[in-house]
Amino acid sequence: MRNSNNRIGGEMIEEDRNHCQIVERSLCGEREIGEQTFASLEVLSERLERLKELDSAFSEVEFSTDVRNLQDKHNVVAVG
Repeated sequence: MRNSNNRIGGEMIEEDRNHCQIVERSLCGEREIGEQTFASLEVLSERLERLKELDSAFSEVEFSTDVRNLQDKHNVVAVG
């Protein structure tokens, strides 16, 4: 029998992987850039910020230029 904590952790890792795949496929043109892309990007951004708060070892970690450009694109659409 698996420990429920491991199962929950595994589900969280799987969910993170799905968010990463959605953003990656959007950047590669394999899927349309839409609300799901930006929702996944928001989840990943929040998780990265939490990691930075938890441990200074993550303080220098940042998204790639392509992901940052995608974030900027969403911010322009949201404002404009």
